[in-house]
Amino acid sequence: MGQLSAGAQGHIAMLAFSALVAGSFSLGADAAAFIDPGVMNAARFAIASLIIGVAAAVTTGLPRAAFRASWRYLLLGGMLATYFVLMFEGLKTAAPVSAAAVFTLTPVMAGVAGWLMLGQRSTPRMMLALLLGGGGALWVIFRADLGALIAFEIGRGEAIYFVGCIAHAVYTPMVRKLNRGEPAVIFTFGTLAAGTVLLGVWSGRDLMATEWTALPPVVWVTLAYIAVCASAATFVLLQFATLRLPSAKVMAYTYLTPSWVIAWEVARGQDIPGAPVLGGVGLTILALILLLRDEVGSDGMEPSAPARR
Repeated sequence: MGQLSAGAQGHIAMLAFSALVAGSFSLGADAAAFIDPGVMNAARFAIASLIIGVAAAVTTGLPRAAFRASWRYLLLGGMLATYFVLMFEGLKTAAPVSAAAVFTLTPVMAGVAGWLMLGQRSTPRMMLALLLGGGGALWVIFRADLGALIAFEIGRGEAIYFVGCIAHAVYTPMVRKLNRGEPAVIFTFGTLAAGTVLLGVWSGRDLMATEWTALPPVVWVTLAYIAVCASAATFVLLQFATLRLPSAKVMAYTYLTPSWVIAWEVARGQDIPGAPVLGGVGLTILALILLLRDEVGSDGMEPSAPARR
């Protein structure tokens, strides 16, 4: 990435981020019936913390100065833990399609949070991109079924998950605000370690009661994937991109997740969606093209500038 601008590096990181996150949906559906969601996420945070901690130790090192004001990591780790816990709590009663529709609100909320916390302003082109991306993602999520879209109702599960999505949206600009120049790998380690502690407290009893040796192989495969690819790797990518792109642009890549999920499902032997659904995929891609053009034409935040304190 040596010849690429900071903004371009951020976009590439988020493209990889959205693809890796999508894989956790496909694998997670297979393992959900065999393990408590809180236990699964506590384990994933612990494994990811170990991986990132080792990576930080052998690359940048773990200087004591990086862990001053450790409350920052507790705050960020708490936001991520809140998101994951409320996501699985909401999914107890909310249909996956409805929950995914709620998730498409995250980029807009991230844009509002970025404006309130960092003074980041969205250009007209960015706003158009967010609208196109949101519409395209909804069309993909509801499989081009207008009746299903119109019948969408907000239930208790959706409301719970919406609160989790707020935490996820606020997390993005909060990383930029709280980072004091620490490398992404160190900042990620601090966040994951704090999240591990918080989730361990939250799910302590269930962790002790889980019969780990009796879990089927699909759980271990899923845990390995979400810990390494959908946690350790994606958290680094997210923080890397957050320091280079406005919050709304970072979260806009969540619009690609439904499309990546379709790709994962097709790779697993499912049928290719029809043309109407693929049209929604096209809208999300168009939204990203608009964001890329906006990045090249007029950077709204000087990506190479140091993070605001």
